Amino acid sequence: MNQDFISRLEHILETEQILQNEPMDRHTTFRIGGPADLFVVPSDKEQVRKIVQICREEGMPYYIIGNGSNLLVSDKGYRGVVIQLYTRMSGIYPDGDKICAQAGASLAKIAAAALKEGLAGFEFAAGIPGTLGGACIMNAGAYGGEMKDVLEEITVLTKEGEISTISRENLDMGYRTSAAAKNGCTVLEAVIKLEKGDKEAIQKKMEELKEKRISKQPLEYPSAGSTFKRPKGYFAGKLIQDAGLRGCRIGGAMVSEKHCGFVINAGGATAADVDALIRHISEKVKEHAGVTLEPEVKRLGEF
Repeated sequence: MNQDFISRLEHILETEQILQNEPMDRHTTFRIGGPADLFVVPSDKEQVRKIVQICREEGMPYYIIGNGSNLLVSDKGYRGVVIQLYTRMSGIYPDGDKICAQAGASLAKIAAAALKEGLAGFEFAAGIPGTLGGACIMNAGAYGGEMKDVLEEITVLTKEGEISTISRENLDMGYRTSAAAKNGCTVLEAVIKLEKGDKEAIQKKMEELKEKRISKQPLEYPSAGSTFKRPKGYFAGKLIQDAGLRGCRIGGAMVSEKHCGFVINAGGATAADVDALIRHISEKVKEHAGVTLEPEVKRLGEF
């Protein structure tokens, strides 16, 4: 890695915020991935803006992540800069019936803060393993709730490198997409608007959804959550099951026997194993049902 480039980063970050050759299996929920040339952990939106600006000026590839919950990183790692928001940009600030939070805040911790404040409407997100930034970009949802139901506004870094706010009426959120995604924006923070509710009722609902999740999803294994987007009119897990792929395995990657919509790291899986299994599933489902499955998991690096 070019020392002049690192020196420019050292002007805006502390030494401990910059890691070289950092193994990405430490930073993904799949527990898979080779080293990133540089791994930086900004602590505020202005640092993110400056890091991205330097990367662009130097022609350096970069990729922004939360807690790596929807990410498959190549075994060869990533030749560039991974900018991680989870470690130092995870502040959560309740304010009346609203919660302001930074992009790296986990949805589970935001849900816990909502419960503590007696705010209802965020229970659906309590068990989603990702962070706020990715949830806003993808309009994450579960059990009948979606981020579009609760977002008041988001603050983003535009692809032109400017910090801007997008209000609720301009979020344009659909199934696993948003205006921010379509326009190549990075979410830096968001305001969530909820309703005053009964703490006991909120807690009960969260516990019920948690039980559903535990009983139906392979939470005991590393994974990236649902591997495929839901095809219109179908359920990915059902299509995969019907194609006879329950328990199908390539290396350490396996179709979960508990929920066929999940590819799991059953032990020692490589990114190549997971990638091969995803492709195999797509081919077999296409053959069996004529439906094209689109991966929800993002690939990073060379495959």
